[in-house]
Amino acid sequence: MVRVRSIGTFVAVLLGLAVLPAHAAPALLSQGRPAVASSTENGGTPASAAVDGDGGTRWSSAWSDPQWLRVDLGATSAVTRVELDWESAYATAFEIQVSGNGDSWTPIRSVTGATGGRQGYDVSGSGRYVRVYSTQRANGYGVSLWELRVYGEQGSNPPPGTGVHVTGSQGNWQLTVDGKPWTVKGLTWGPPAADAARYMPELKSLGTNTLRTWGTDASTRPLLDAAAANGLRVINGFWLQPGGGPGSGGCVNYVTDAQYKADTLGQIRQWVTTYKDHPGVLMWNVGNESILGLQNCYSGTELENQRIAYARYINEAARAIHAIDANHPVTNTDAWTGAWVYLKAYTPDLDLYAVNSYGNVCKVRQDWVDGGYTKPYILTEAGPAGEWEVPNDANGVPLEPTDVQKRDGYTQAWNCIVGHTGVSFGGTLFHYGTENDFGAVWFNLTPAGKKRLSFYAVQRAFGGATPANTPPVISSMNAPATVAAGAPLTIDVAASDPNGDALTWSAAFNSKYVDGSGGLAGTPVQVTGSRLTVTAPDRLGVWKVYVMAEDGRGNIGIETRSVRVVAPQPSGVNVARGKAVTASSYQQVGDGAPFPPSNAVDGNAGSRWATDWADPQWLRVDLGAVTTFQHVQLVWEGAFGRAYEIQVSDDGNAWRSVYGTTSGNGGVDSIDVTATGRYVRLYATQRGTGWGYSLYELGVYRR
Repeated sequence: MVRVRSIGTFVAVLLGLAVLPAHAAPALLSQGRPAVASSTENGGTPASAAVDGDGGTRWSSAWSDPQWLRVDLGATSAVTRVELDWESAYATAFEIQVSGNGDSWTPIRSVTGATGGRQGYDVSGSGRYVRVYSTQRANGYGVSLWELRVYGEQGSNPPPGTGVHVTGSQGNWQLTVDGKPWTVKGLTWGPPAADAARYMPELKSLGTNTLRTWGTDASTRPLLDAAAANGLRVINGFWLQPGGGPGSGGCVNYVTDAQYKADTLGQIRQWVTTYKDHPGVLMWNVGNESILGLQNCYSGTELENQRIAYARYINEAARAIHAIDANHPVTNTDAWTGAWVYLKAYTPDLDLYAVNSYGNVCKVRQDWVDGGYTKPYILTEAGPAGEWEVPNDANGVPLEPTDVQKRDGYTQAWNCIVGHTGVSFGGTLFHYGTENDFGAVWFNLTPAGKKRLSFYAVQRAFGGATPANTPPVISSMNAPATVAAGAPLTIDVAASDPNGDALTWSAAFNSKYVDGSGGLAGTPVQVTGSRLTVTAPDRLGVWKVYVMAEDGRGNIGIETRSVRVVAPQPSGVNVARGKAVTASSYQQVGDGAPFPPSNAVDGNAGSRWATDWADPQWLRVDLGAVTTFQHVQLVWEGAFGRAYEIQVSDDGNAWRSVYGTTSGNGGVDSIDVTATGRYVRLYATQRGTGWGYSLYELGVYRR
């Protein structure tokens, strides 16, 4: 016996007609979804309040045009209706827009002359993101929405097993990408993101699969695009103050500064929403070395309170990211494993920990064990020992490792990182960049785009391509510890090339330990066999001298030593030393003050006379009797004289000029001049810097 469910069906069958399926009512797609806005009026009216389903909460904007509110539907969806419940601060002109990527927008409804209240619009469009874009406010306030409701048909979410996840259990974890194990074989990223595509072939040849950044914004997309196109992924960083560990970054009060935390969290939400579906993303990394860095801002109990508040804020950020993106882990980086104590106690929502470690990288494993930690970790910076970890040399500055020591440092670091199986997911070694300055020579694998021994060490560690040619090896570099300003500096080197390539030598100086500069200044070099000769800088202090050997095949060997530049010793007797001296002014307060005029004639190259910051200034020495001399030496600190005269007088009142210049450039001025007088005066009329004048020594020599 056949049962007919309905007369309609029965008739349809009889007529041979197909029965059309009933369409389900449009679903509410926006409620509880991640929302961001162009601005918020205050912390009590966030973008999320407009999609929370609560008619008593609202989003409100700053008091300006234009403003927008954007909701992420989670997947590309068919949008059929949009409803807006305006507060009294409504928009009279606005567009409803859709987008597939959060960047390019298509209007699906344009409204003018709107009157606020509850408004509903039937629309037709498709996108993952829906935006209300207001161009004209009804009054002097901003715009404010109680609720934004988006209806339509939800698109499909990523299939199970996709995305990046931390899997496993205590001591037996694994990082998976689309269900497959992923060991982070990475480098920190230095070049402009816009140039990423040109560097990908080289990175692939290294065996690299991951890059790490410190910031994520609109400029990040080309890096993600290039990485994804080449099978690489990116650890996307978010910078928090005070970033960078000791001595860097501004100070933020994580206990009281709600505005900074809200603004920064809004930016994090914005860029996670923008890039969360990009195939180039590996994970999110919130903050860099701030728990350690907070010691530069606070001390004692307040430091502890700030570190706890910071760790809690990181947890808030992790929760916010997870609410937007369930398919990528969240971590936080610091400069010491001691920071993990705070993460363990106050940041439970992190998926894994991260640390930057160089000379102590092989101690991280034991620190993890001793701390009783229950999350895996990665190294987000690692390599040979840094400037802050090595002993000082004979000149009292950090002794930079040799090229060979750096090569071996990368190999050792990598072995320690991957040796903690089931806990360490790998790491991003420091650093892939083309900078060619003090820090770059210490750490870059490719300074100025040239490959060095450490580049090939990483290539071997990562299982990359087998190189056809490798760099020159400088096995020794010997230079004197001191040299007179402007004198020849001889450097003896020993070098060989594994492939028998001819070597080309160059040299450079760096003044970081003189004036804080990071740049390298090339200098002419004379090559005589294994001896290189350069001219020492004119300015006193400890300089770094670099020698570079290139093989003509894109490879380079680099070695460096420090050299202390001292004032040359003129012949004759310094008749000004220890004599009575007066000056137009001298600096009596400030770091290292006072700087009296007597410092300029005490024979001590480490003491100096410094003036007020004004022109003119003078320094007068009484030789005690009328004296004939043949040479004057001025040893300037960084604040030198551009224009000055050397003057003599028999009575200290009537002065006659015996030498003058308007093109002084600092350093050591050696002036051959024959003159007679009891008093000698330096009369300076134009400073070479914005400071005053500063002179280590005024020497007057009788020969």
